Order: sequence, then structure tokens, then C-alpha cells
Amino acid sequence: MFVKICGITNENDALLSVALGADAIGFIFAPSKRQVSKEQVRDIVKQLPTETMTFGVFANENPDAVVRTVHEIGLSGAQLHGSEGPEAVDYISSRVQVVLKAFPGNAPSIERMAKFNANAFLFDSPSPGSGIAFDWNEITGLSAKVRLILAGGLTPENVEDAIRIVRPFGVDVSSGVEARPGKKDPAKLRLFIAKSRAALLEIPGRDSEIDSSVNPFVQDLISKRSAMIEKSGDGVFDWEEEL
Repeated sequence: MFVKICGITNENDALLSVALGADAIGFIFAPSKRQVSKEQVRDIVKQLPTETMTFGVFANENPDAVVRTVHEIGLSGAQLHGSEGPEAVDYISSRVQVVLKAFPGNAPSIERMAKFNANAFLFDSPSPGSGIAFDWNEITGLSAKVRLILAGGLTPENVEDAIRIVRPFGVDVSSGVEARPGKKDPAKLRLFIAKSRAALLEIPGRDSEIDSSVNPFVQDLISKRSAMIEKSGDGVFDWEEEL
């Protein structure tokens, strides 16, 4: 199970998330209680292991600004959480390594998603960051058609049920593992990650899917991140050169 911890605002929470087994962490650049600056994130990313995937979360940001931010900081990719259209997503996807496109979980549309060039699709509450879950039955069966990451109102108490119903590729949590907005709770973090991984093993047939689906995706991102570090020396691309 791919586990992403979002809404990271400080180095301690980032390092703790990684130490407890998170595959990826997210930094919110869009207006939010957990909004961070490029300078804050740059300092945090430098302290993380090479294999940790890092995402900037943007909402309706100028595509060039998204690309520049990702490369200047040395992030693994961008999570687009606004109403970005297919052209904007395609522009960003051609210039950064990984793109996650978010949609409200109560209105899934395979036909609409097919127009977007993204590595995975994240389904969230209609009110992102509210801590309120949507009806998971709305996207039952969707994971067989797209690489689906489930978000929105997940907690250590409900993540196992969510995984059994949706059968996602991964889960993404922010407020559900917080002590207060912007500060993670170590006990909740540990329990959330442990229960997410345990729930995967309880899904019939999913153990046979891991090697063919999850691991190659994660390993590919790790390889890309390692190549970026080796090329730049500090994990920061010269994004204009890359283009």
C-alpha cells in the first residue's frame, strides 16, 4: 500500500513520517491552514532520504510556476488539487517527473479522467482539508481502471474499512493524523501507516498484485529521484535547462 502523508509543515513531522514507513510526503502551497513556503520546504527536503517521494500540492496555480517550484526545490512531483484542465496537466506532466491529479470523490468520471495525463488520480472530499470523508461506495470498482489514491477524512480508525471498500493503490492523509492543524500526532501516524499496510494484506489477491503494480511504480520514482540527486548534487534541478 502506497502511503502519503500530506500537510507537512516542519522537519520533525517529515522525518517522523519517513521513519514510520511513509512512501511520500506532501507540502501544501495552496491556501490552507497548512500552507508552507518554498524556503521552508527546501530546508526540509534536504534532510530527507533520497528514496522519499515529495510532492508540492497546488490548486489552480500557473503551470510555469508549478514547474519552477518543483524543480527549484527538488520535489519528486506535483499534486494538482484545483480545477486544472487537461492542457495544464499535460503541460506540467511533460516537465516534472510525477503528477497526481485530484478529483472530488463524489463525482467520478472515467471519461473525464481519460483526458488527463497523470501518473495517478487522487480522490478527495469535496471540501479538501475538512477531515470529512465522502461516500467510498461512489468509487467502488474504479481502482480496476485507474491508479487510484484515496484521500479525504481518512483516520487510523477508518482506513482499514476504506481500503477494503475502495481497494486503492494508495492512501493520503493529513488532518486525520494531526494533533492540531499543521502538527502531526506520532501515535496516530504510526497507527495509520500500520493499519494501511495490514489492510492491504487482507484483500484477496492483492498480495499477488504488489510486485506487478505497486513496487515498479515506487521503484521507478526512487530511481528518478536518485538520478536527480546524482545530477544536481543537492537534489535541485536547473528546470530551465531541463526544458
